[in-house]
Amino acid sequence: MPQKYYSRIKTDPLTEDEIKVKYEEIKEELKEVLEWKKETEPNLENTKISPQKRAAAKRAMKKIQRRTDTVKGQIVYWKLRVAGESHFKASIEKNEYWAECKERDAKAKSSK
Repeated sequence: MPQKYYSRIKTDPLTEDEIKVKYEEIKEELKEVLEWKKETEPNLENTKISPQKRAAAKRAMKKIQRRTDTVKGQIVYWKLRVAGESHFKASIEKNEYWAECKERDAKAKSSK
């Protein structure tokens, strides 16, 4: 019975050019996230802003850190794909990177 549903690959595998394009797109996304970080950091250090803006900046920095980790994990994945690794191996490496990030966040949370 399962042979009926999994008899073929659902989507065509990506070509080398498509993989390179995806890698460049994720690099551009990292640049956008770093710009967001540059815009938010001054609000943490400015003593003349309101407490609400400072709290909003703190929340944004948490989101920025999480997004940076996500994008860096994607960069790990696409870098391995560009190098010719399989989706399976690249995905494992990406998941290991994200596990390291979660452990780091848990340690930071517990040390507070």
